Amino acid sequence: MSAPGHKAADVRYEPNEHPPHGLALGLALQLMMLELGEIILIPVVVIRAAGMGDSYLAWAAFAALLISGLTTMLQARRLGGIGAGYILLMVTSGAFIAVCVTALTEGGPALLMTLLIVSSLFQFLLAARLSLLRRIITPTVAGTVMMLIAVTIMPVVAELLEEVPEGTSEMGIYLSAGATLLLTLVMILRGSSGVRRWAPIAGVAFGCVVASGFGLYEVERIAEAAWFGIPQGGYPGFSLDFGPAFWALLPAFVFVTLVGAIETVGDVVGIQRVSWRKPRATDFRSVQGAVAADGVGNLLSGLAGTVPNTTCASGVATVEVTGVASRRVGIYIGAFFLLLTLLPKALALFLAIPGPVAAAYLLVMIAILFSLGLRIVVQDGMDFRKAAIVGIAFWVGTGFQHELFFPGGLEGWVGELLGNGMASGGLAALAMTLFLELTAPRKERIETELGVDALPKINAVIDKMAGARRWDEQLVHRLRLVAEEALSALIAQERDETSDGPRRLRLLIRPEQEGVLMEFVVAGSEGNIEDRLALIEDHSGDVVEHEIALRILRHFASSVRHQQYQDTDIVTVRIS
Repeated sequence: MSAPGHKAADVRYEPNEHPPHGLALGLALQLMMLELGEIILIPVVVIRAAGMGDSYLAWAAFAALLISGLTTMLQARRLGGIGAGYILLMVTSGAFIAVCVTALTEGGPALLMTLLIVSSLFQFLLAARLSLLRRIITPTVAGTVMMLIAVTIMPVVAELLEEVPEGTSEMGIYLSAGATLLLTLVMILRGSSGVRRWAPIAGVAFGCVVASGFGLYEVERIAEAAWFGIPQGGYPGFSLDFGPAFWALLPAFVFVTLVGAIETVGDVVGIQRVSWRKPRATDFRSVQGAVAADGVGNLLSGLAGTVPNTTCASGVATVEVTGVASRRVGIYIGAFFLLLTLLPKALALFLAIPGPVAAAYLLVMIAILFSLGLRIVVQDGMDFRKAAIVGIAFWVGTGFQHELFFPGGLEGWVGELLGNGMASGGLAALAMTLFLELTAPRKERIETELGVDALPKINAVIDKMAGARRWDEQLVHRLRLVAEEALSALIAQERDETSDGPRRLRLLIRPEQEGVLMEFVVAGSEGNIEDRLALIEDHSGDVVEHEIALRILRHFASSVRHQQYQDTDIVTVRIS
């Protein structure tokens, strides 16, 4: 009923507090080193798999690092409604690997730019209207799409294994890839939590050492790179491509953008839980700001023609371990990323990675993405309906990706759209979720001003539903009581704030398998009922008058959840 918490003693510096500069710099350097490989390696994988040139590869890696630095600073220090206001690292998104490779192969940088710019607009819209899409864009849909990424990326692994100089021995190819995979898996399976975070970059380094023995690692590229400067001549130039390939790939890009948004939501929820000494309810205004900052990253990546970025959960783990949640650390991390963009020789270390080593790294990424998608689905709660959505959508995507349903392939834009397993499977999951929402038990709605005069109207709706469904008197009494106290809590919250006039209330009542759901939707406010419920749990002594409604609500409701968005408050109450 209250927000999940943690030990108050764990947090040494809250987001608004300022640790010593030396401590903040040390933590920032550690996190920067931890994520640097991921930021640069993914553009290397994408550009090489698409068969693009070295100059474009150098530019894409440079731009990805630059944008990661800017957006990491934006997440830490909010500008208007953009940014989370917490330590959230922005790293290159592995979820975009398959669609970016396809876009570059089909239409080059112009097509990639167009798709990223348009999908970023979708992300801004998603951030602004996150409250309206909460029933359709579910964790089940997003997790299924993430699992399907593995299906679409597998052909890229095979292509990277073949990307070697002519005359290279097969032994060198498989030994370098095997060494990368072996060390990475050993560190992941047997290492501590700290060791596991370094597993991918350590595996790539070991694979490069083995590859150098067979002449696969391009040491000359590193020697020729300058110590300072920025890439010259790699930017492909700004251009847009709205051809048939754009319309075929746009749904896939939108789905991946959706997956990134869901991942960002999880990261922001996590960072809020570990950044404060006293437990707080999740502030979805911060979530909206983080998703909007993701949109800024996608927009900048589109303008630059590189792989987009998204939030990374390593910041959550570091805050939990160190107890330092100060925004100052996030600012320093972004500054370190920006500084590294001026060191081409450091970037060349990653750009010289052989194809087989990159393939092994990508194989690990596929496994991580698949397991993350599975975890998103399971954490949302698995019943037979959700299991059917996940299973059918996954095999629909797999079947279309490998042309099992139409062996000859589909022609035109339909073939290009459904031929991408992530798009076809995602559409199937979305369609089934929408069907469930449209065919759910009938719900009753009421719209009125937020005030005591709304109570008789609410009770009339409850009585109407009770008569139609033959609810017993005890349940009806609980529903009336819960509705009255939830309304009282919202009215009391309004009195505590400066308001231009009475807010509108929209109430939804819907039967569920194990009870009844009541959803109160009002205009945005500052206070949070979940936080107030948690506060009265800590003070079990004298009861003041304004706490009575909250205490009754806590007693009779099975759960109370208060989601605050930038323009809307949604209080969801469940009664068993």
